[in-house]
Amino acid sequence: MLNRLLSGDYPRSKPLAWVLVLILLGLACAPFLFPGVKPLSVAAKVLIFVVLVASFDLLLGYTGIVSFAHTMFFGIGAYGIAIATSRLGPTWTALAAGLGGALLLSLLLSLAVGLFSLRVRAIFFAMITLAVAAAFQTLASQLSDLTGGEDGLSFKLPEILSPSFEPFDEPFLGVVLDGRLITYYLLFALAVLLVLALLRIVNSPFGRVLQAIRENEFRAEAIGYRVVVYRTTSSVLSALFACVAGAMLALWLRYNGPDTSLSFEIMMDCLLIVVIGGMGTVYGSVIGAVLFLIAQSYLQDLLRLGSEAAAALPWLSALLSPDRWLLWLGVLFVLSVYYFPTGVVGRLRAGAVRSRS
Repeated sequence: MLNRLLSGDYPRSKPLAWVLVLILLGLACAPFLFPGVKPLSVAAKVLIFVVLVASFDLLLGYTGIVSFAHTMFFGIGAYGIAIATSRLGPTWTALAAGLGGALLLSLLLSLAVGLFSLRVRAIFFAMITLAVAAAFQTLASQLSDLTGGEDGLSFKLPEILSPSFEPFDEPFLGVVLDGRLITYYLLFALAVLLVLALLRIVNSPFGRVLQAIRENEFRAEAIGYRVVVYRTTSSVLSALFACVAGAMLALWLRYNGPDTSLSFEIMMDCLLIVVIGGMGTVYGSVIGAVLFLIAQSYLQDLLRLGSEAAAALPWLSALLSPDRWLLWLGVLFVLSVYYFPTGVVGRLRAGAVRSRS
C-alpha cells in the first residue's frame, strides 16, 4: 500500500524519512500543536508552497526547463476563485466554476507558451516566459472591472469555510472548531493528494523520459522520443498544478491581488526553495518550503530577541536589528547552498549511500 502511494520513490535515507514524517505530522496537527493566527497561517502557506514549488520542480528539476511564467498560472488559479465567487456568490458552484475556468485558461496558455517557445534555446525560452508573466501581471492590474486592479478582490466563501461558522459550542483540545480550521484541513488534504499525484507522474515512464531529456536532449531525440511533445506536456502539467495551488491561496486568504499571487518575488521564493530542498526531488519541495517559510516568518522575531539580548553591545545589537532580516536570510541561503550543494534531500541521501557502503 505504501509502495503504491509513494510510487516506489522512497526517501532512501532514515533521517530524511523521519524528517518527512515529522513534517507530515506537524502539518496535520498544526492547529492543535501551535495555536494562534500566525502559526496557522504559516502552516497553510507551507501547504500552498509545497504544491507550487513541487509543480515548478517538475519543470526545472525533472525536465530542465527554466520558466519565469510559473507564477502566472498561480495567479490565474487565485483569480479564478476570486472572480467567480465575487460574481456568482459564495457557493460551491462558484468555486467549481472558478477553478474549472482557471484550469482551462492555464491549459490553453501553457500550451501556447510551450508550443511557441519550447523550440528555442533555454535562455531565450526563459526570457520569453519572463515577458509573458510581466505582461499578464500588468494586464491583471489594468483590468480593474474584472480583477479589481491594484486593490484586488475580496470575496466570501461558502458558510462552512467561513471563520464565523462554528458547529460546536465547546473547543476541542483548546482549539475552536470553525470554518477557518475546516479550510486548513481542506488545503492539507489537497496538498497531500497533489504531492502523491506528482510522485506518481515523476516515477512513471513519462517521468523517466523527462529526466532523460534533462540529461541529454539530443540523445533522447535520437532514440525516438519527441522532445517538444514531452516538454510541452510537462509544461502543461506543471501549469495545472500551479493553478490549483493558486486556488488554494485564494481559499485561505479570501482575497487576491496582483502582489498577492503574481509578484516576481514569489517566483524568486520558488527558486530559492527548490535549491534549498534539492532539485529533481518532490521531497525537496516539502523540506525546502518548510525551512524557507519558517525562516521568512520567524527570523524577524528571533533577531528582535537577539538584538534585545545584545543591548550592551551597540554594534552587535544594530547588526541583529529585525530590519536586517533580509540580510540574514541571504546569509542563511548562502550557507545552505555551501553546505548542501545538492539540497537537503541530496545531502541526506548521499550520506545514506556512504553509510551503507
